[in-house]
Amino acid sequence: MVRAEAAGSTRTLQWKCVESRIDSKRLYYGRFILSPLMKGQADTIGIAMRRALLGEIEGTCITRAKSEKVPHEYFTIVGIEESVHEILLNLKEIVLRSNIYGVRNASICARGPRYVTAQDIILPPSVEIVDTTQHIANLTEPIDLCIELQIKRDRGYCTKPTNNSQDGSYPIDAVSMPVRNANHSIHCYGNGNEKQEILFLEIWTNGSLTPKEALYEASCNLINLFIPFLHAEKESLNFEENKNRFTLPLFTFQNRLTNLKKNKKGIPWKCIFIDQSELPSRTYNCLKRSNIHTLSDLLSKSQEDLMKIEYFGIEDLKEILDTLQNHFEGYLPKNKFSF
Repeated sequence: MVRAEAAGSTRTLQWKCVESRIDSKRLYYGRFILSPLMKGQADTIGIAMRRALLGEIEGTCITRAKSEKVPHEYFTIVGIEESVHEILLNLKEIVLRSNIYGVRNASICARGPRYVTAQDIILPPSVEIVDTTQHIANLTEPIDLCIELQIKRDRGYCTKPTNNSQDGSYPIDAVSMPVRNANHSIHCYGNGNEKQEILFLEIWTNGSLTPKEALYEASCNLINLFIPFLHAEKESLNFEENKNRFTLPLFTFQNRLTNLKKNKKGIPWKCIFIDQSELPSRTYNCLKRSNIHTLSDLLSKSQEDLMKIEYFGIEDLKEILDTLQNHFEGYLPKNKFSF
């Protein structure tokens, strides 16, 4: 059936969700196909999509917990069945859904005897718990359990530092990966030069995103990564005649802005991409979502323009100012990025 549908169109790529199910609150599954593809294209797309699904999608999780009178991570509190270490592991499993950026605070305050679950977490606005039944601790005696939490949105996996805080604050391994697993497979059909391929893509998520949403976000992230190549210009490359390689020019300012604009041999602002400025990931993502890809795009914006960007704040403006001044020796227009 799938083969017959793919054979019906030999010119336009089409995708379709062929299977979708919810195994539990923390396990969603989706299976998609893309066809018709030429020989080799399915593997190219499948590998790139799998890496983007597993490593480029942002997620929200608990990154730190703090409780008074806890001397170390492996301490056992009388009246609580779990050790502090086990409670931290349970907090690590909490799945959150949000669009927040930066660090947010949350808390737990419960009195036993009772089971403490994710439902007992007091969350900031715009943050939701995917599964409120997730277990945290079992209070066996009439004692109070008060924990301060830090929540952060990020991507990938970040291990906690080996040294713990001295104020009773303990880091938690941050697993900011909404996609639990992703696989791709290929079905070939046709003969000789007419041979074509169908790409099958399977996605499992933790419930904070549906597989379809994860597929869309991963595709957008891949496109954004390749945008700088779409704006590449031949004159921005310096080829060395005596070597079998080329080098990119040094992106540094030699004169002030006014002199660079008059210098025809100077590097155009549109050839200096914000990717090279080493901005924090959150600030960088905000700029990219607003179609700000080069230094020319950035310098054309005023402070008011940047502050209108969703999730953009005064801290991001300071990061941009500090980063660009460090990289470009302070030769920035004085009427931009002033506070």
